[in-house]
Amino acid sequence: MALKDKTWAPALITFLALGLVVAWVIVDAVGDPLALARLGTRYSQSDPDGTPGYDGQFVYYIARDLHPDCVAAHLDVPAYRYQRILMPLLARLLSFGSLDILPWALAFIGIVAHSLGTWGVAALLKRWRVSPWFALVYGLWVGFVLAVRLDLPEPLAFGLIVAALLAVSDEKHGWAWILYGLALFAKEVTLLFVAAQGLVYLWRRQWRSAFGLGMMTLAPFGLFQFWLWHTFGAFGLGSGGDMATPFEWVPLMGLWRIGAYSPILLFASLVVFGPFVLVPALWGLWVVGKKVWRREIDLLSLGFGLNAAIILFLPFSTFREPGGLLRFSCGLVLSMLLFAVYNRNQKALTYMPLMLVLNVFLLK
Repeated sequence: MALKDKTWAPALITFLALGLVVAWVIVDAVGDPLALARLGTRYSQSDPDGTPGYDGQFVYYIARDLHPDCVAAHLDVPAYRYQRILMPLLARLLSFGSLDILPWALAFIGIVAHSLGTWGVAALLKRWRVSPWFALVYGLWVGFVLAVRLDLPEPLAFGLIVAALLAVSDEKHGWAWILYGLALFAKEVTLLFVAAQGLVYLWRRQWRSAFGLGMMTLAPFGLFQFWLWHTFGAFGLGSGGDMATPFEWVPLMGLWRIGAYSPILLFASLVVFGPFVLVPALWGLWVVGKKVWRREIDLLSLGFGLNAAIILFLPFSTFREPGGLLRFSCGLVLSMLLFAVYNRNQKALTYMPLMLVLNVFLLK
């Protein structure tokens, strides 16, 4: 089969795999798609002693009732949750306001967005004359699979980033700015890719492009942050929801803090996440740092470097929760894969499929 004929294959495999995961959860819950969102009585019933649920419930609550005054009581940190407004809006539109259809719409968005994102990665790989099958590293990364299984916005957010990178590759920067902006409204961590794009524009003295990115991507998001502050009394940007700790100033201090509670747990975290999160992040800083030192500035290098750097300063609250760390690492996996492919780093490409071993977390 010719290289071009394989472009859709990784997306199809991803679609089928995600469909099976979602179907398994729904069947296990006797046909209830709300099992994906993991509602907790603490926020659904405003019971301070109730079950906490998980983050996907907040996407559902916002989609169910977009009015900020009404939904605030069902959010742990209202501004932080409400800033991720794109997925709730899409689910509301696709469900035509029906509460019965809404949970299905959330699952549909996750599966389709990530499958299309996988196709986009495969399309980029094809352009760079590398086998599209490496796109499965992105498609089957456990952080994305968990996000789909839990009705979370990572697949939509990073799918939009992939679409923006395709637009940049086609020199359609205006479309890229729009797609970057939508990604920010899906999940704010995509700001790292937007920052990489902005730094490239500034380095190349492409002032008009930098201005366009600022006006079409950053300005709407910035105005929305001020609206959140006016509405909820706080900006949305932060380190997490309820019980979140702040970003660290000392590299990897969030990880080392685990040792204060349990040295055994710290050791286990290093064994499990060291090879597939920490080592890629440290390697990324090293190889990108060398390129920057040589004044070789490009979008994929800066994107990888920024996504690698942020891992070192993650909060203790992210390191202590495996699912949260794996989902936060979605940007690292995407940026590392594209960097390795574009730079023909065969060792990294050979290593990255091994990262899929972390899908064992899906068995929990």
